[in-house]
Amino acid sequence: MTLAHHRPSHAPDLRAAARGLARRRFLTLTGAAAALAFSVNLPAAGTASAAELDPARITDDPFTLGVASGDPLPDSVLLWTRLAPVPYQPDGGLPARRVPVAWEVALDDRFRQVVRRGTATAHPEFHHTVHVEVGGLAPGRVYHYRFRTGRWTSPVGRTRTAPPRESGSPALTFALVSCQRYDQGYYTAYRHLAEDDVDLVFHLGDYLYEYPVDSAGGSRRYPAGTLPDLFDRETVTLEEYRLRYALYKTDPDLKAAHAAHPFVVTWDDHETENNYAGDVSEDEGPTEEFLLRRAAAYRAYWENMPLRRPQLPDGPDLRLYRRLHWGRLAQFDVLDTRQYRSNQAYGDGWQYPGPESEDPARTLTGDAQERWLIDGWRRSDALWNVVPQQVTFSRRYNSTTLPSKVSMDSWDGYPASRERVLAGAEKAGVENLMVLTGDVHVHYGFDIKRDFDDPGSKTLGTEIVTSSITSNGDGQAKPSNWDTLMTANPHLRFYNGLRGYATVALERRLARADFKTVSHVTTQGAPLTTAASFVTQVGAQGLTPA
Repeated sequence: MTLAHHRPSHAPDLRAAARGLARRRFLTLTGAAAALAFSVNLPAAGTASAAELDPARITDDPFTLGVASGDPLPDSVLLWTRLAPVPYQPDGGLPARRVPVAWEVALDDRFRQVVRRGTATAHPEFHHTVHVEVGGLAPGRVYHYRFRTGRWTSPVGRTRTAPPRESGSPALTFALVSCQRYDQGYYTAYRHLAEDDVDLVFHLGDYLYEYPVDSAGGSRRYPAGTLPDLFDRETVTLEEYRLRYALYKTDPDLKAAHAAHPFVVTWDDHETENNYAGDVSEDEGPTEEFLLRRAAAYRAYWENMPLRRPQLPDGPDLRLYRRLHWGRLAQFDVLDTRQYRSNQAYGDGWQYPGPESEDPARTLTGDAQERWLIDGWRRSDALWNVVPQQVTFSRRYNSTTLPSKVSMDSWDGYPASRERVLAGAEKAGVENLMVLTGDVHVHYGFDIKRDFDDPGSKTLGTEIVTSSITSNGDGQAKPSNWDTLMTANPHLRFYNGLRGYATVALERRLARADFKTVSHVTTQGAPLTTAASFVTQVGAQGLTPA
């Protein structure tokens, strides 16, 4: 079915219920909303509405989507899996019954030294996903984990806990990834990342794309008919979002990366819809219709990501911004720049800045998240304050003559919001600020200037922008606008348009950023190359070649 002809298939009573929604959230949990399983509480054990399935009746491997872990704390990790013997079916190949799933955590990958074990329930209301918050672990340790149900055992995952909160951890290496459009290439970069020596991975958004995927998988060029036609439509309903995650998570390279490292995730726009802003859809259609779609997207996101209970959605709302620590070496303030933002100025896209975009009332983060970020900096005792988020933070002109257009979807379209954040960092005494970014499908390395109009002004920190895993296809090392952007933005220290990921090694004296690329993604097997490496010194921010 083509995009132009596909319409939301929400039931008429659900659409009627949507008309009673407030602009920001569901006011009541109507029967229609409950039909979409938007209640926030886990079903009570033993309820008649979800009888238990004997796992011995599962005749095919239910762990087709692999395993994952996330949000490591000093004494705890979050473990994830989903049971789906037939992943490309809406029900995953299981009846609407709850399934007991055993889990184990061990010091070794052969599970000779099991330190924690238990049983979780895969509820049909949550699409048979499993989220296990394992506590009582030792800080700063590598662990291995697996799941069992019936005669089936999952692949083994590897995870780790954070160091003790008060420790002066000497080093940390993490990766940045984003933008993995399935139909625009193979996940070769993930295969390399699975073998890379990193402590954790930050996913900065666009884990999936809402656009149709044909039976050949687009640029992957599978034999025609390989994928079912149900993917060849835009994701709008809860069932469609769930199926799209199943498609992405069957990829062996993505599964390998999840099994190898704990992930810390945040979304951008395509997990719901391109360039949406708060409760405003891309085409600015009816708010109640979009909030239903957003609720479905947020529900499927939580179900399929290694997220803890505080991130469980409440209708069309999900508090994704949160704070993690790596001893006193680093504080990570993970942002959500989609859910609370003002609508893009001047109709979105690249536009000349003006009174509308420069309105001081406009916000990219929302007031509450902005206060939370700045208050967190005031209390921070970390050497590095790192902000994983979505869209380009530093100013980016696309012309060497002024005035120049800027992206209304990035922080350039919300300059008052950026100014408040920078002023808050400066007032809080943040000396080593690092912003992590995805979205734009290229590698950038920026110096964050206190005043972007003055190249000589103080450098408050650095911004590391990772390229896409696949989005926009193969790319090129030196895009056609390379000279223009490098000239127009003197604080831009690096620019490369190939696919890949970035790694950052934080130490007590400096941080090192490595921009890693693959030469192609439309065919498999590309080698990994480090295109460039930069360092920034503690107390003397600014990227210099390593």
